[in-house]
Amino acid sequence: MAHPRSRRMRALAVPLGLALTASLGFLPNAATAAPQDSVPAAAQADGPLLSYVVNTTPGHATVGKVQKAIAKAGGKVIVAHEQIGVIVVHSANPQFAATIRTVPGVQTAGASRTAPLKASGTTDVGKPQKVDLTKSQLKAAGSAAKANGQEPLEPLQWDLPAIKADKAAQVNPGSRDVTVAVIDTGVDDTHPDLKANFSAKQSANCVGGVADTSKGSWRPWDADSDYHGTHVAGTIAAARNGVGVAGVAPGVKVSAIKVSEPETSLFYAESVVCAFVFAADHGVEVTNNSYYVDPWMFNCKDDADQAAIVDAVGRAASYAQRKGAINIAAAGNSNLDLGAAKLPDASSPNDSTPVERTINPKTCWDVPTQLPGTVTVAATGVQKLKSGYSNYGLGQIDVAAPGGDSKQVPELPAKNGNILSTMPGGDWAYLAGTSMASPHVSGVAALLKSAHPKSSPQEIQWLLKQQADNPGCPTGDATCTGTKHVNSHFGYGIVDALDAVKK
Repeated sequence: MAHPRSRRMRALAVPLGLALTASLGFLPNAATAAPQDSVPAAAQADGPLLSYVVNTTPGHATVGKVQKAIAKAGGKVIVAHEQIGVIVVHSANPQFAATIRTVPGVQTAGASRTAPLKASGTTDVGKPQKVDLTKSQLKAAGSAAKANGQEPLEPLQWDLPAIKADKAAQVNPGSRDVTVAVIDTGVDDTHPDLKANFSAKQSANCVGGVADTSKGSWRPWDADSDYHGTHVAGTIAAARNGVGVAGVAPGVKVSAIKVSEPETSLFYAESVVCAFVFAADHGVEVTNNSYYVDPWMFNCKDDADQAAIVDAVGRAASYAQRKGAINIAAAGNSNLDLGAAKLPDASSPNDSTPVERTINPKTCWDVPTQLPGTVTVAATGVQKLKSGYSNYGLGQIDVAAPGGDSKQVPELPAKNGNILSTMPGGDWAYLAGTSMASPHVSGVAALLKSAHPKSSPQEIQWLLKQQADNPGCPTGDATCTGTKHVNSHFGYGIVDALDAVKK
């Protein structure tokens, strides 16, 4: 099912690993405003310390007034993003959100979590299974691959020829002027396949909502368990340097914006807002989002707290788009029809006690996957069928890409149906999930931006769809609806890296 440390990750459990010993989103109706001069009475801190997002009319004047009201309501401002009107606050006042919603200029406000601000216990239930290769085995694999102009482990990467990324690299491997930000668990920039293409000046640790750009702050908290972001980064931009694997866009740069909490690996709204704003302000062209914002798998707009999360993250994602970044996101691994009239959710909130609920996908959104302007990605296997775990939905999926499927097995020498990529500590391993599909699309988007540097995010998205190859609905599969051009399993189709650099 999900990543072993959290049900929110867009990666599946690892059946086999390999290591080498060498526009604004939803904006609900504003709460009834108090009289213009009124401010909330001072509050006592007699509840759990929680983090909140307070969303206001953007601008210094309004944000400044609201900050004063926040202090009187028992809140401490952690960071204020004046350009999008999002303020991150800590408060132990159990009435903080209800009180601050009455303040003039406040449009939405709510808690970004249900658990107090302290470390939670890990949910780790396993680690990637690794197979060591001897130096002689590595040398033999490298020699055979080199003879074919490949990276040593590239024969095991069935996903590259599946989207013609191997041929695209011969035409245009991507521009050094294009950067893909991996918003995730951090990236090990010392990995031999990543260090040449890593952009430290566009990397940060955004956990808690404030960007820390000190050297190495963007690296995983724990190399053994927080490997997700490093794996994603390798799929996007592992260098063709004769070392291990190759990325879809081996000539572009990749940066890391870490947003996962230590120990729990949860991604909270304040951290994700920080990541989108940081990416936008540091000239990133593509953001990869292989997660959903915790603690809710779906954020329902009729709940004040969840509505505030949609609003805050939606503002930040829209800001990144306006600054020139295209946002790519994984569709999720629950085999759900996101276009259905209703869906079950028994995993939320995942930072305290989950409750069973039935949600309406039209008003309850997977964030950032279902935010306006985001490219939503489904996963496929080697047989060009939807991966068994991948979410789908007519009008919900934009494009598809290889994410791996253990039941769709490639021919030799690959043998493994999942996706091989980089791991912390100089390793390589197989993973599967829509987490692995999204970076393939991010890589192709980076190639498109390299070939069309003046194109807007909207134009890049249109090209992704226009160039995609749609295999059509499988015969007899009633879950696949639509046409051979646009359907619920593949959206507009499986992305094509070669077309991205040739057309």
